[in-house]
Amino acid sequence: MKLLLISDKESEYLWDFYQPGRLEGIDLILSCGDLHAQYLSFLVTMGGMPLLYVHGNHDKTYDRRPPEGCECIEDKLVVRKGLRILGLGGSICYNGGPHQYTEGQMAWRIRRLWFQLRRAGGVDVVLTHAPAQSYGDGEDYAHQGFRCLLDLIDRYRPKYLVHGHVHPNYGLQLPRVLKRGDTTIINAYERYMLEF
Repeated sequence: MKLLLISDKESEYLWDFYQPGRLEGIDLILSCGDLHAQYLSFLVTMGGMPLLYVHGNHDKTYDRRPPEGCECIEDKLVVRKGLRILGLGGSICYNGGPHQYTEGQMAWRIRRLWFQLRRAGGVDVVLTHAPAQSYGDGEDYAHQGFRCLLDLIDRYRPKYLVHGHVHPNYGLQLPRVLKRGDTTIINAYERYMLEF
């Protein structure tokens, strides 16, 4: 199965300079947030595959005008094409804006999902906006990761945790792909192709 992972920056290759066939062979698109709703709708229209998304900390207009043809999986576990995918958007609370959470609030969101995780027999992909603490997060407070995501990884051992929020152009020299135990952690900034 081929997944297109996207986050934070609209890809000129897939939008401004799109050519027919560029989305061919992709089975599913996963968005980690902070992208224009029109961009997500465009990808679904041109590619004809499902697109699942969570909110980024800058997705202030999704409530009024959500991406058409896309599915928000915030705070739920869904099964698509045989993959169990858990959605937990938002970032650490740094200025009180929408889709920002304290460590305690994010931990509570995860605890509320225990029944869905148990009923599904675990999770294959955790889709977040913010990274896990010390695994691809930034040094400034606004881009720090959540410690409770580490607990989620250690307990349920998903194959992948996919996030955005931390841009490579911040100059942090962070690797795009990291490992914690059996879990591969991927920063989906702009676009990343994943063969599952």
